Amino acid sequence: MKRLPVKIAIFMFLSSLFLFSVSSLFAQEHKGQGRLIGYVFDEQGNPLEGVKVKLFSLRTQSGFEVVTDKNGKWTAAWIRGGGWNIDFEKFGYLPRKISVEVQEFGRNPEIKINLKKAEGLVMTDELKDFLQKGNDLFDQKRYDEAIIVYEEILRKYPEAYLIYKNIGNCYFNQEKYEEAEAAYLKILEKDPRNIDAIILIGNTYANRGQIEKALEWYNKVEFEKIEDPIVLYNLGTNYYNNSKFEEALKFYQRAVELQKDFLDALYQLGLTYLTLNKTAEAIQTFENYLKRDADSDRAGQVRSFLEYLKKK
Repeated sequence: MKRLPVKIAIFMFLSSLFLFSVSSLFAQEHKGQGRLIGYVFDEQGNPLEGVKVKLFSLRTQSGFEVVTDKNGKWTAAWIRGGGWNIDFEKFGYLPRKISVEVQEFGRNPEIKINLKKAEGLVMTDELKDFLQKGNDLFDQKRYDEAIIVYEEILRKYPEAYLIYKNIGNCYFNQEKYEEAEAAYLKILEKDPRNIDAIILIGNTYANRGQIEKALEWYNKVEFEKIEDPIVLYNLGTNYYNNSKFEEALKFYQRAVELQKDFLDALYQLGLTYLTLNKTAEAIQTFENYLKRDADSDRAGQVRSFLEYLKKK
């Protein structure tokens, strides 16, 4: 093997050393003599473990990340003075952002903050990327691959238990109803009153032909607390398909009350009135339907119903 001349070899070594030093310098721009210590608690004052604390130096436009321990404590050592933005993120809690001025050669006061519990799942950029990947696979009907992505989210972020709904939906679309039920039950372990999970479990029994068991689950839902027209419509349709028309009626009525232009619910409400021989109510509902949809094939059916009803 041919050797390089000594001078060239030394030059290349020094050049690489210089480049390494420069790149290291830029990577460590936020380094200095300062130190911050902080604590994160919930609304009741309990320490929160696993909170991501993202620190960003305004002076150097660089930063890094630390995580709180079981006592809710985090430490940022060897940082430069000046203004810093600090973000706090934890699944299940609303994120917070603060700004502080760091004294590099003096003692900085401890930072104590409280995070509020969030309703539902708080999305971070990382979770959005994972979720988008899983959802894309789901849309492509690559359910097994989607499950792998969703399970990876749960491994990294155990607090994101609502992802079990996505896993359950994958199994449901594969007609693996027992596995789907098991996934939905994971949500109820954390949130026993989760309406979506309860209804989805009912759906697994309905698709298995176990109608009484399905209705047993549907009946667990407190009617007054349902504010989603689509959920109300789906529940009403389950009752309608099982010839429980009086029960279906109240769900369709509530769905239309919440969303007056919900055409599917209006149509089903009219059919339910028709089935129950409530002629005046059926006529009024079908006339309301035609005010919103006058040209579709279904509108033609509605006109036929109205002609029949008005001749009675």
